[in-house]
Amino acid sequence: MPLIHRLVNYVAMASRSSAVVEIRSRDADRTREEILRAAMAEFAGHGFGGARMGAIAERSGVDKKLIYYYFAGKDELFLAVLEQTYADIRAAERELHLEASDPLEAIRSLVAFTWRYYLAHPEFLALLNSENMHRAGHLRRSRRIRQMNSPLIEVLAEVLVRGEKTGELRAGIDPMQLYISIAGLAYFYLSNNHTLATVFGRELMTAKAHAARLEHMCAVIVGYVAAPVAPAPRRNPIRLCPDNTLRSPR
Repeated sequence: MPLIHRLVNYVAMASRSSAVVEIRSRDADRTREEILRAAMAEFAGHGFGGARMGAIAERSGVDKKLIYYYFAGKDELFLAVLEQTYADIRAAERELHLEASDPLEAIRSLVAFTWRYYLAHPEFLALLNSENMHRAGHLRRSRRIRQMNSPLIEVLAEVLVRGEKTGELRAGIDPMQLYISIAGLAYFYLSNNHTLATVFGRELMTAKAHAARLEHMCAVIVGYVAAPVAPAPRRNPIRLCPDNTLRSPR
């Protein structure tokens, strides 16, 4: 066979081989994704302790042995699920483009996004509840979790600095504390809605109740971050004596 033909055949075989590897790689990625999503539903529904690998295999339509091929065991699978849930919310938050928004509007957007995301993804809250019961024993082993969360705090810090410079936001706000407050206002309401509804005798999960809660959350957070407005001067202001005792105006 002429050399040119051998070269053509070699290139063709290499291309087919590369295509097969790519297809197998795509299949492997798809299988892993199916396992993760099935595990997410199982862990969210039953917690780490109650979830069963056999049930995850049934949900994903994958042989149980294949799950152990991708993930060494239940602990590793649960950690992968937690990392995926955080990756999902961080990816959705990036779509807000907070760095390009007016500072006060950026914070309003983050409040609304957090509330609506938690409503749309109850599995996220359920997984957090389960991991907190285990004192974050799985997340402590994660090499990715801090890398995923740091950019959000950095962007929020940049928004706060911009707002402080323009006079729109007050100074000295800790971006991590602010984010925890935003998340907490949404998380507590939703994770405790059954007990709260029973204690207060009010339905908390209607569309009207959700809208009212979001309005309240925005008012609380905006009221905290907004730069204080100087009060109108009093006609007869109360003055402080040198010894810091109050003295009525004459």
